[in-house]
Amino acid sequence: MAVKFAASFGAEVTMLSTSPSKEADAKRLGAHRFALTKDPEQLKDLQNYFDFIIDTVSAPHDYNMYLNMLKTDGVMICVGVPPEPTQILGFNLIFNRRSIGGSLIGGLPETQEMLDYCAEHNITSDVEVIPVSEINNAYERMLKGDVRYRFVIDMSTLQ
Repeated sequence: MAVKFAASFGAEVTMLSTSPSKEADAKRLGAHRFALTKDPEQLKDLQNYFDFIIDTVSAPHDYNMYLNMLKTDGVMICVGVPPEPTQILGFNLIFNRRSIGGSLIGGLPETQEMLDYCAEHNITSDVEVIPVSEINNAYERMLKGDVRYRFVIDMSTLQ
């Protein structure tokens, strides 16, 4: 959703991922560029590149790598919540006056504003609809990272 929103705002959007299989998704969602974070050559080109990074990762990862991609006065906003504490090197913030913050979902007025914007710009979620009988399988797939991008349970299948 972050890619779709940013593209609709007119931003130059780069999707960063550890998985090369997400490149086609990046383009379909509206990204202008795609970069593999496991490729040192691609990372070199991204040092001091971004004004803003939205970090959606909920798995353990290196925040410092992303902070180094920010320009002077760049901001990284974390919306994913890794299960363990993260180490951030102070120099990655102090040099170039970078900052890091976080955000949760907004209240009712913000949610309504977002829904209205989505309706106006035809922005929809990418989901996989499953019957309730597949909930255990969906949970196992979620643990393996085999979801693009959210499961939605079809409540009409509830008996």
